[in-house]
Amino acid sequence: MDNIKKFYLASVESVDFNNAAEESQKIKDMFPKDSLNHTILVLVNAVYFKGQWDTKFDTKNTVEKEFWLDKDTSKPVQMMRQSNVFNFTSLEDLQAKILEIPYKGKDLSMMLLLPHEVDGLQKLEDQLTAENLIEWTSSQNMSNGQVDLYLPRFKVEESYELKATLKALGMVDAFNTKRANFSGMTGRQDLVVSKVRHKSFVEVTEEGTEAAASTDVEVIAKSAPIYPFHCDHPFLFFIKHNKTNSILFLGRVSSP
Repeated sequence: MDNIKKFYLASVESVDFNNAAEESQKIKDMFPKDSLNHTILVLVNAVYFKGQWDTKFDTKNTVEKEFWLDKDTSKPVQMMRQSNVFNFTSLEDLQAKILEIPYKGKDLSMMLLLPHEVDGLQKLEDQLTAENLIEWTSSQNMSNGQVDLYLPRFKVEESYELKATLKALGMVDAFNTKRANFSGMTGRQDLVVSKVRHKSFVEVTEEGTEAAASTDVEVIAKSAPIYPFHCDHPFLFFIKHNKTNSILFLGRVSSP
């Protein structure tokens, strides 16, 4: 328990799985009713992200606008707006636009991938690979410009069953009743992992802090074009750590 707190900033809790599993707030939202019967140990991995923008969206500029779910159907959403200098690009071969919104400190950024067409998300996803993401968002492809950005408030929450995924990655023995060995925990050799569930949560709102005084000032001519980047139809986003180009979250917004 001490090592879990020290190295993982996590905790261990006792729960009566047989009689009161659903009473544990941290467990019940991840596991369906009666799914924890005969359970000895549950490892819960919940990831939460709510970053502060480097330059906030002014709530006074948030308006109700239509978000198109497809070519024929729309719904009203709260659309945030910011006219500012952003790093962005338009890739005609991909038929999509990409824009970067830095978080406070600029160590992290949210990248928005917006298809040109309302129904263009599937084509974009079909070409989505780690290598392509790095290429699309490289400094050779993206540059600073004045952008009129509309971005809906949204919240994405999802749970995943990871047993098959982990086995495919090589974690096999832990799920095998004959080969699993967790005797270091209990002194017994009758424990085996039956399920691995992962839950992630991302919320995007206007909240943030103004850019620090040391932020570079962008100066553009008054006649410079203002590029529209209106996320009023399904789009992709990912949150990355800029120094390592590591993707922390990747998601789809199809109905804010």
